[in-house]
Amino acid sequence: MRLAVALLALFLGPLATTALAGGCFPVAESPRRILPVAVRLAALPEGATVKITFLGHSTFLIETPEGVSAVTDHNDYIRPPYVPRVVTMNNAHDTHYTNRPDPRIEHVLRGWNPAGGWAEHDLVVEDLRIRNIPTAVHGRFGDQALSNSIFVFEVGDLCIAHLGHLHHRLTEEQLGELGQIDVLMVPIDGAYTIAQEEMLEVIEQIGPQLVLPMHYFGPSTLGRFLRLAETAGWRVERPSSPELLLARTTLPARTVLVLPGG
Repeated sequence: MRLAVALLALFLGPLATTALAGGCFPVAESPRRILPVAVRLAALPEGATVKITFLGHSTFLIETPEGVSAVTDHNDYIRPPYVPRVVTMNNAHDTHYTNRPDPRIEHVLRGWNPAGGWAEHDLVVEDLRIRNIPTAVHGRFGDQALSNSIFVFEVGDLCIAHLGHLHHRLTEEQLGELGQIDVLMVPIDGAYTIAQEEMLEVIEQIGPQLVLPMHYFGPSTLGRFLRLAETAGWRVERPSSPELLLARTTLPARTVLVLPGG
């Protein structure tokens, strides 16, 4: 299936982006399950489609109206406030994964395939769909052809993408698989991933409305990225809370939102 999507994207180009990924249509609700005791249901205010909490580095907690929780780049250093139902991981560094995930986590999605080849995930848990697009990691730790994934989280009519430890611009095939993205979580360190100028090119390739910077080391690195973003026509905002409630009707346009805790 992944090969078929990639080939169609290659021939159709940018027009394939929304058509192949199906946009961000609401997913069908699956039957409810008995939840582990440690899992706490989210209670989102009326009108909110998703709640995002920045936990630090490249780790976010995503909560849906149906109470599904997912944590990105789950690791041994930054832990969520409760056991989530789903975690995603990438193995570029140990701040992006753990070999000891809590056994109470229902779904552990690795951005690489330990057996080799593609990592392929397309999971629906109640009102949350999670899928991945594999990418490569290059650098001083050696080439890892398929060790990173962009994870896409679809909640209602919103699409959220976490770039993980991305090391390159996206191909037309990858853009076709990605689809239309509304909220983009972006590593901006400029050294361990790719240069900040190149990351801005990736952002423009994808075309989200809202960018959430992550994976940076100190205020000077963040400040440089924000200056580049403002020069490119992005508005920068700095809320005081790491928690963010989003809905399509209130989604800001072309905005970089710096959540505290980075």
